Amino acid sequence: MQLGSCHCGQIAYEVDGDVSQVLECNCSHCSRKGYLLWFVPRAALRITSSTEAMSTYTFNKHVISHHFCSNCGCAPFGFGVGAEGKETAAVNVRCLQDVDLTALTRIPYDGRNT
Repeated sequence: MQLGSCHCGQIAYEVDGDVSQVLECNCSHCSRKGYLLWFVPRAALRITSSTEAMSTYTFNKHVISHHFCSNCGCAPFGFGVGAEGKETAAVNVRCLQDVDLTALTRIPYDGRNT
């Protein structure tokens, strides 16, 4: 299990699984924020804090709910539906505790032209 939070800690969560590879998307949103995304089933991510500080941003096709903290602005995860129709969480691994980012395999994704 992995523990994560936004910068100020008002949004805290835990995720089941071991992260070894991440998607590095070059779309206008992901590249500006420096996301490294780990996709898991939605049920694998549990929010362990109040959701009062959680705000949501959508853009483009409005199919992904990008969640961020209204206090510190940090964006730890987003929710959507995968290609197979299953609810998915996209976890920003930069918001997880004790993850060695240099040890992760980065998979480039061309979101800019998709």
